[in-house]
Amino acid sequence: MPVIRLLLADDHAVLRAGLKALLDGQPDMQVVGEAEDAAGCLRAAAQTHPDIVLLDVSMPGLGAAHTTRQLLQAHPNLRVLILTMHEDAAILREVLDAGAAGYVVKRAAESELLNAIRAVQRGDVYVHPAMTRALLESPTPATPRPEPPEGLTPRETEVLRLIALGYTNRQMAVELGISIKTVETHRANITAKLGTRRRVDLVRYAREQGLLDQ
Repeated sequence: MPVIRLLLADDHAVLRAGLKALLDGQPDMQVVGEAEDAAGCLRAAAQTHPDIVLLDVSMPGLGAAHTTRQLLQAHPNLRVLILTMHEDAAILREVLDAGAAGYVVKRAAESELLNAIRAVQRGDVYVHPAMTRALLESPTPATPRPEPPEGLTPRETEVLRLIALGYTNRQMAVELGISIKTVETHRANITAKLGTRRRVDLVRYAREQGLLDQ
């Protein structure tokens, strides 16, 4: 079983110790480094080469969005999972736009954190359910809307919207009344037309196109 290498970045030593005990107790996870501020996080990522960084929003130093951008610039295959006490749609938008792959609130159950880590490792985007609702209900700052890509069909647009809302391939197949194989074909077409396979980019694009307001 492949082991997910994790870096914990939080300025609360007691919280890090609890997380380390939880994560190291999983057969598919290993904590390979810790940091208590943004600069230490960047150094530790360079030294330990984790698969996922669990990043606190309120650490000393650079903000979470800036830290996320620097991490991904230096390590393009790295995934950043935000772990925070802040249930704030504006912060969520900011870190997703910076490239974060997930957002989990600290009050969530341990099982949710573990599920989020595994989802992010698979390449999915994970957002705490309450925060997904907040994101959809809160106003989106006005930004120039990009032109829609040539050739995106109505069905592909539906699939893109469901991807952005966090649906799995199986859930999309049930929702749309099509086979999982057809869903996979639509996803392949969408990623080819948008020029990206990163789910966070698909979520961002769907939001910019107003698909999440439907």
